[in-house]
Amino acid sequence: MQQPLVIAIDGPAGAGKSTLGALLADRLGYLYFDTGVMYRALTLAALQAGIDLASCDAVESLARQIVIEVVAPSADDGRQYTVLADGNDVTWAIRSPEVERGVSTVARYPGVRREMIRQQQVIGQRGRVVMVGRDVGTVVMPDAPLKIYLEATLDERARRRADERHPQDEPPRPLGEVRSAMARRDAMDQHVLRPADDAVVLKNDGLSPDAEVDWIIDYIGRSDAEVAHPPLPPR
Repeated sequence: MQQPLVIAIDGPAGAGKSTLGALLADRLGYLYFDTGVMYRALTLAALQAGIDLASCDAVESLARQIVIEVVAPSADDGRQYTVLADGNDVTWAIRSPEVERGVSTVARYPGVRREMIRQQQVIGQRGRVVMVGRDVGTVVMPDAPLKIYLEATLDERARRRADERHPQDEPPRPLGEVRSAMARRDAMDQHVLRPADDAVVLKNDGLSPDAEVDWIIDYIGRSDAEVAHPPLPPR
């Protein structure tokens, strides 16, 4: 297939979307865009403006006013991209505990989601981007030429999440607790989280991120006839 200018990656929590997206973008020389950072940037802006996050109207009003950009890294400090809110670099500030606690509330508001999706589409339409997040292939970029939906068993996803590094002041959560929390999230997401009809479904249990990238690069390089019947990824 012709090299796609937009690659959308979806999947449930813990499926490895962010890891794959970052590696694939680096291999292709594309922008890596985790769409969730836009909700974090909006949350930070609301907190800085003294807006009550419980006020749907106030938060939605701010969402319509603010301009959030995600661009290539502007500093050599370990960032994967640079996040700008009205021109201000907030790349690291959006990772604060205060933002972490508030972002789920902000992301639930319908007006916020509509505006963030609109701004995400602006970035996606520029091309040369790997977009990762919820509903990227079905809602945000339904015309993306390549959509990848990652799948992994609940046990595998819970193990990966439990093995993630934690801040020094945050002890790792027991595997059983992580698995239970992930199962609850799966239940809430089951009516909305699904692969697009034309998505490539990649089951990645036991598959390393590098092997996933190699398989996708090989898939992109195949003819249209071969793409219609792609080989299974290596195990």
